[in-house]
Amino acid sequence: MPGFNLQDLMSQAKQHYETLQKKMQQTVVEASAGGGTVTVKMDGRKQVLAIHIDPEAIKAGDVEMLQDLVMAALNEASRKVDQEMQASMGGMLGGLGGIL
Repeated sequence: MPGFNLQDLMSQAKQHYETLQKKMQQTVVEASAGGGTVTVKMDGRKQVLAIHIDPEAIKAGDVEMLQDLVMAALNEASRKVDQEMQASMGGMLGGLGGIL
């Protein structure tokens, strides 16, 4: 295969991987549920950075509802991270010259 250099390909893949890792650390998404009653911040590695719960939700005393809102906000944040990473990966994989 003329012009094919496995070492160059591996070097490019490593650079793309390192770029993706950096992007994952820098990416922060925010998602909320219940009209902002619960808000979650998550990074691109899906590590929860913060959870904010409106004090009024606690006063209501509906623990089951609060649990559902926290779960919904976490799931939405996770979905947003997936979308961000998929968009990033698509651009980077195109940079490998269509070999993958």
